[in-house]
Amino acid sequence: MTMGAGFLTAVLENPWYRKIAALLLGFCAVAALPPFHVIPVLWPSLCGFALLCLTATGWRRAAIEGWLFGLGWFGAGFYWIGHAFLVDAERYAALMPVAVIGIAAGMALYTALGAALFHVIAARMSVARFFLVPAFAGCWALCEWLRGWVLTGFPWNPLSTVWGNMPEMMQSAAWIGSLGLSFVTVMIFTAPVLLYGIERTALRRPGVQVLAISMLLPLLWGGGAWRIGDAGLLTHKGIVLRLVQPAIPQAEKWLADRRQQHVLKQMAMSKRTPGPLGPPTHVIWAETNVPYVIDPDSPIPTSLAAIVPPNGALIFGAPRRDRDGAAYNSLFVIDERGKVADIFDKYHLVPFGEYVPLRGYLPFGKLTEGRGDFTAGPGPRTQHFKGLPPFAAIICYEVIFSANVVDPNDRPSWILNITNDAWFGPSTGPRQHLVQARFRAVEEGLPVVRVANTGISAVIDPYGRVRNYIGLDDQGIIDAPLPLPLAKTFFANYGQTTGLILVMLSILSAISGRLFRLFGKN
Repeated sequence: MTMGAGFLTAVLENPWYRKIAALLLGFCAVAALPPFHVIPVLWPSLCGFALLCLTATGWRRAAIEGWLFGLGWFGAGFYWIGHAFLVDAERYAALMPVAVIGIAAGMALYTALGAALFHVIAARMSVARFFLVPAFAGCWALCEWLRGWVLTGFPWNPLSTVWGNMPEMMQSAAWIGSLGLSFVTVMIFTAPVLLYGIERTALRRPGVQVLAISMLLPLLWGGGAWRIGDAGLLTHKGIVLRLVQPAIPQAEKWLADRRQQHVLKQMAMSKRTPGPLGPPTHVIWAETNVPYVIDPDSPIPTSLAAIVPPNGALIFGAPRRDRDGAAYNSLFVIDERGKVADIFDKYHLVPFGEYVPLRGYLPFGKLTEGRGDFTAGPGPRTQHFKGLPPFAAIICYEVIFSANVVDPNDRPSWILNITNDAWFGPSTGPRQHLVQARFRAVEEGLPVVRVANTGISAVIDPYGRVRNYIGLDDQGIIDAPLPLPLAKTFFANYGQTTGLILVMLSILSAISGRLFRLFGKN
């Protein structure tokens, strides 16, 4: 027995070592996520996690170790959430560790479920080794899908985002979506687990199976390279978008003596001398970057008319209140007369940021400005404005919800994502947010224009490539043409159906393979 095999055996046989290993494996796997992309860590991390699930003494032990893996994975992956509690540190700093650890512990229930399910399928049912890797990938992806909608969902950092720095690897999302790419990614990096504890026979060589699964990696890259190989940048003629990133610190944004100054600053940036593309036709500001509550009789839209390009529009984010007193986090489109041409209300609200669940039982309010909760809008809707191709408006983290960013009955030509990531400082959060926006572009075959208060603002083509951007915490403007959309992708037609079929087939094949063996013996 080699020293490495002896160490592995010692870890797997000691209950406390197993728990420590599970936590560390989850923590280390975070290095593969944006912005680090140290992807090779997934081999030891995912193989180690799969081995723990396989060798657990029961499904309860597997669930505990799966929960610990998730605690490390989500704790390190979601640390950036803590920055939001430091914006008003006097009131909320004490809640920061409770919130980060609490969210990680809650999200870890999904990895606990996946671990327990895989243990039951693989160990309890004595599934053939051939099915182990797809079964593990299926359990992981199933829980990733559940995480996207249970209790309103929080599908941050799906495993597919590890490829966020490789446009070639992202292209398969146009067919199988982010969920399907997560499934394939888990298969690739879990394949070496087949080499553990198996005798190599002439008829069944585990190394061949590992090699066969590993070939998915160059195949995905090659297919993606072929898809974008000759893809240039085609743009709408006569449209120049000006993206304004004022980099207003969140702690100063709503100060009564600074709000007017913030608006005037953005107005000046919007009127800045045109660049090589000529004068902008449409100006876009970030989420809530007009720091006033706009009601139906507000004079603010009219006062902003001075910066609206002729025959163009200003698109900006601001909270609004309707005549019934309901508050919304909204996007406004105004024309050169200051008339409100369209309004979009955010429909996927952030718990504790924009509303407080169980408000009557919790002793604190939401983090955002104002005491009351926001009201959710009706859902994805395409905005129509004369002289501008129809667009899907999404606000802040709505962009992370795969297959829920456009109206399928009124397909837009592009996606506009306004956001305010100033809450999260110079952390990994804004960078990971950008990667999710890039995946929505690939999935839908639509360009994504992202405007953020402190960054990262960007123009993303329908292949997920960043064409123009302003860095995090930088102040500036982008004058850019609007990329043309692609033909409707397979994913745009069928959503997450393909990814879910892969997931269910992998799990059901493992179960049916076991049943076939049982009936075959009889």
